[in-house]
Amino acid sequence: PIMAEKTILIISTLDTKGEETYYLRDKVQSLGLTPLLMDISMRGEGPTRADITPDQVAAAGGSTIEEIRVSKERSRITNITIAGASRIAVERLGEGGLNGVIGMGGSTGSLMATEVMRALPFGIPKLMISSTAALPGLSTRYIGTGDIALFHSVIEISGLSDLLKNVMDRAAHAMAGMVHETITSPKAKKGKAIAITMLGPCEQCASSVRTSLEQAGYQVIGFSAAGIGDRAMEEMISQGLFQGVIDLAPGGVGEHLFGFMRDAGPNRMESAGRGGIPQIISTCSVNHMTPAKSRYKPEYHERRKYDLDKYRTWIRLSPAELKEVAGAFRDKLNSAKGPVKVLIPLRGWSSVDYPGNATYDPEEDRVFVQELRRDLNPDIEILEIDANMEDPEFAAAVVTASLKIL
Repeated sequence: PIMAEKTILIISTLDTKGEETYYLRDKVQSLGLTPLLMDISMRGEGPTRADITPDQVAAAGGSTIEEIRVSKERSRITNITIAGASRIAVERLGEGGLNGVIGMGGSTGSLMATEVMRALPFGIPKLMISSTAALPGLSTRYIGTGDIALFHSVIEISGLSDLLKNVMDRAAHAMAGMVHETITSPKAKKGKAIAITMLGPCEQCASSVRTSLEQAGYQVIGFSAAGIGDRAMEEMISQGLFQGVIDLAPGGVGEHLFGFMRDAGPNRMESAGRGGIPQIISTCSVNHMTPAKSRYKPEYHERRKYDLDKYRTWIRLSPAELKEVAGAFRDKLNSAKGPVKVLIPLRGWSSVDYPGNATYDPEEDRVFVQELRRDLNPDIEILEIDANMEDPEFAAAVVTASLKIL
């Protein structure tokens, strides 16, 4: 059968979950798929019936299974095992021998298996059967920036009861569905896929730009620029899924500098430049910060602020902070190998920026622009638009600039 050509990597710890894993393997096979069993056990002794053994995983991580078994440094051996398993999974994918991944485990097993899954690109089906999926804080760590389906087993993965068989059966059938021939490929037609960052206070602009570009024949894929979505966008750009980026809301660059809630990591606004694909950059939220209220410095209470809702408050950046963020922008954009245009709305950088609001200060925003211009690569054009970011004129300018370089 055609499905037998589909290889499913099953990641588990056979020293503690052998019987349960073999049941899942057999179920996967019964559905016409080819299971590939990876054992990431760190303590088990004796032979394993896995296709990829703990010895092979340890070796791929630069160690030996003997060293792992005697080590008392749990975090170190866990990282070695994750690195080895990830390397093997990526290599199998590169050889064309991997179509999906299923993991099973408790908290440690889930953390390890999902790290391996996140080493694989967007679009490869990833399913994690976890007895700890509902524990506060863990599900977000399991998923991170990965397109991982989290299956809460509810019961412990311990003992082959009919309830657990039901869970495994459903997981196997779910994976069979996810690797079916009729699933759309994530790779858009060449020259068609554009990433765009979005945020509530520039939603009208993003929506208008998306609609116009779709009418011009592009697929426009939005990412919420709240820290996780824009991190994921950077990873997916690196995977070659996009041919251009319209970065309306790159506030995560500054949030990373200062350790705030929308921190998008150290590589924010770098993947497109490294890959040489065109970038349109603008400034939604760049002049505001979102520190967690539990981490407010005393002086933050004195700053000009805007309450987005009862949970989120935007605080105005100081001129010194604006200069620091502009410097980070300049360094990242100067290293870009592809075309870059920066569009600055002169009448406010978001719907929050309007006359009468305490944080509205277009004169102070010019501190950012002046610092950005200093030593900026002369090939990078800065266009200043006499409009608020949410005005139709600004969206039209973004579309015009985009069509020139995409």
